[in-house]
Amino acid sequence: MFFTCGPNEAMVVSGFCRSPPVMVAGGRVFVLPCIQQIQRISLNTLTLNVKSEKVYTRHGVPISVTGIAQVKIQGQNKEMLAAACQMFLGKTEAEIAHIALETLEGHQRAIMAHMTVEEIYKDRQKFSEQVFKVASSDLVNMGISVVSYTLKDIHDDQDYLHSLGKARTAQVQKDARIGEAEAKRDAGIREAKAKQEKVSAQYLSEIEMAKAQRDYELKKATYDIEVNTRRAQARVRKPAEAERYRLERLAEAEKSQQIMQAEAEAESVRMRGEAEAFAIGARARAEAEQMAKKAEAFQLYQEAAQLDMLLEKLPQVAEEISGPLTSTKKITLVSSGSGAVGAAKVTGEVLDILSRLPESVERLTGVSISQVNHKPLRTA
Repeated sequence: MFFTCGPNEAMVVSGFCRSPPVMVAGGRVFVLPCIQQIQRISLNTLTLNVKSEKVYTRHGVPISVTGIAQVKIQGQNKEMLAAACQMFLGKTEAEIAHIALETLEGHQRAIMAHMTVEEIYKDRQKFSEQVFKVASSDLVNMGISVVSYTLKDIHDDQDYLHSLGKARTAQVQKDARIGEAEAKRDAGIREAKAKQEKVSAQYLSEIEMAKAQRDYELKKATYDIEVNTRRAQARVRKPAEAERYRLERLAEAEKSQQIMQAEAEAESVRMRGEAEAFAIGARARAEAEQMAKKAEAFQLYQEAAQLDMLLEKLPQVAEEISGPLTSTKKITLVSSGSGAVGAAKVTGEVLDILSRLPESVERLTGVSISQVNHKPLRTA
């Protein structure tokens, strides 16, 4: 019949045709009943609390140490599995754990006896590595491998570790006080040095400022001499230059005035010409409009209108004829011995000219004033 087991267990089959016995870790195996036998062994990891009470160290100081170890039977290694089967086959996990614990505790005691308290206390890693190394080399012959080992606790009943801690604490406090004093000393030295450097820098700064002030005063005095010299020279040239400047400004002002006056006159002429042209145009337009209206009236009234216009203009013609006489200041008359003389002569000459006006109008316009005056008016 077939038997199976998990990965945390191993089966050992012995008996008929099984020499040496067959070991199977985590699998199945065929067993013939009555003539073959099957046994099981645990491969679980075992946690061991390894305590060593009041063990005297190398200097005779008793201390107690507690370590934690993880061990298991190695099922993948056939030789170790065979050794474990020889040692523990038929035993329970508790019995196997007890055997491994006793072995580990013995090796732990041996390591403690070869080390001082200070070494164990200060370098736990070294102690753990030594216990792990020695115990592994011994347990491997039993088919057991040490997975891990860690030092959990160290204590004693004589307050040795406490005193050691006090001494260390005192040493640390001493070192701290020394370090603090040295730090204060160094800080004081640095502070004094910084103050000295500050004072030195201040003195150097004041010296540089004094030098700068001196250089400034010297340069200022030199500049003042040069400025005063130039000012004295400028006082000699200043009146002539001022007079020249005044004349130049006057010439420029006169030139500008002439230019502006010429521009104003030109603008005035232009505007007057434009005004006259506009007046002439307006007068021409007005006269043309008047003539057009008169032409329309002539068309409507014909000869009567013409006669009316002529009669309207006769007084103006008479005024123009007698005009030169009104502006004459002196007239010299020469008489031939017959006719009127003096003012009557002048008046007669003017009346003679006016009596000829109808004849002149008829020759110029073809209109007879006397004939038109006797004709009836025609309406349009």
